[in-house]
Amino acid sequence: MVDESLIARCIREEPKAQYELYRALYGMMMSICSRYERNRQDAAARMNHGFLKILQNLEKKRPEVPFDAWARRIVINTVIDGYRQERERKVLETMEQPLEKISTAEVNDYLREMEAEAFATMLQLVPKMSRNVFNLFAIDGFAHAEIAQLLNISEGTSKWHVSNARSILQQAIARSAVTTNSTTR
Repeated sequence: MVDESLIARCIREEPKAQYELYRALYGMMMSICSRYERNRQDAAARMNHGFLKILQNLEKKRPEVPFDAWARRIVINTVIDGYRQERERKVLETMEQPLEKISTAEVNDYLREMEAEAFATMLQLVPKMSRNVFNLFAIDGFAHAEIAQLLNISEGTSKWHVSNARSILQQAIARSAVTTNSTTR
């Protein structure tokens, strides 16, 4: 929890206060950025850019909005803005592996045992656009209408990307479950 005195010191541009705020927000910011970026260096760059935006907009924060929620939204929007800028320069990734028929029971059993880090690794198998939409929808709680507006796509396209991400993740989970079951026997 960030207290108001720390925010006031940051508004006065006190370096020690800014560093203290950075340390307080680091885990939350890095967690968000790591879900959207494949490598740690890119995630750190997005995180730092998001933190800079937080510092630049501290005076504009409405008092009735909780600081953590406000900062989280800025970091998410920073990641989305970065993606929009890159989208025109990059071709969306494609997955070349054939999709296999998966037993839902196997997937559900394995999901219960899977660690968050393993899931984050599997999430990197999902093409960037589908991963971003999936993160916004399933993890950050945005509605398809909000995602469509943020990313300049239709709601139907947003739904497709979530479905695509889920399909790829289910297959990755199933492959991992099969691998895990065969090594534990």
